[in-house]
Amino acid sequence: MAIPKVRTGDREIPSSDPHPIVLVLDHLRSAYNVGNIFRLAEICRLERIVTCGYTATPPHAKLEKTARGCDGLVACTHADTCVAAVTQLREEGYHVIAVETAPEAPDLWDAVWPYPCAFVLGNEALGIEANALAACDQVVKLPVFGRKNSLNVGNCAAVVAYEAVHRFRQGSRGGGLS
Repeated sequence: MAIPKVRTGDREIPSSDPHPIVLVLDHLRSAYNVGNIFRLAEICRLERIVTCGYTATPPHAKLEKTARGCDGLVACTHADTCVAAVTQLREEGYHVIAVETAPEAPDLWDAVWPYPCAFVLGNEALGIEANALAACDQVVKLPVFGRKNSLNVGNCAAVVAYEAVHRFRQGSRGGGLS
């Protein structure tokens, strides 16, 4: 097998318009995780990030370290509470989906959602605030097969973002139309 040529360096311009997907970060403790999520959002061409509560918001030195410049390339707004963010997004026409460790929730892979959509990701120790969870249109979970109950929030964001982008680009609208 021939070794494919590897691209080095960044593109001058993105290869697509932003996808109608928003990530809502509810009280994330680690600015490094937030920076990682900014980098993910840029590479996936997500529409924006909404930070809530004490989640690090640009400009922030620790966030900048892992964002590697993406904090300046991804639109970001801040809400005092996750409920305020969810309410605003719903008023803007977004279908808001909480990603949580709820045993009764459908797996992300089996869930159906319309676009535009927003995914709420919570604090690793505390999860998504109960009142914010109740304000969402639906709840999904990542399936886990080992002993641990959850995945690092940056890794979780990557699974969710790539699944949502893939479905949008395939035209499946999250698995079905609403």
